[in-house]
Amino acid sequence: MSAIFNFQSLLTVILLLICTCAYIRSLAPRLLDNNQTGLLGIFWKCARIGERKSPYVAVCCIAMAFSILFIQ
Repeated sequence: MSAIFNFQSLLTVILLLICTCAYIRSLAPRLLDNNQTGLLGIFWKCARIGERKSPYVAVCCIAMAFSILFIQ
């Protein structure tokens, strides 16, 4: 089943996208800051969410890892 039709997989993909974009922005900020609008602006927005809401994103990542490891 693809990640679009499975809600847990969709949440996992979104969390991984947020964490990856925040990590890339910490290494190379100009890479994402140049593309704040348009289709590539999604990555800049995900990086901002990862930076500003990092405690909440971390809790979600831990909860998702617990769910994948022990519930499935």
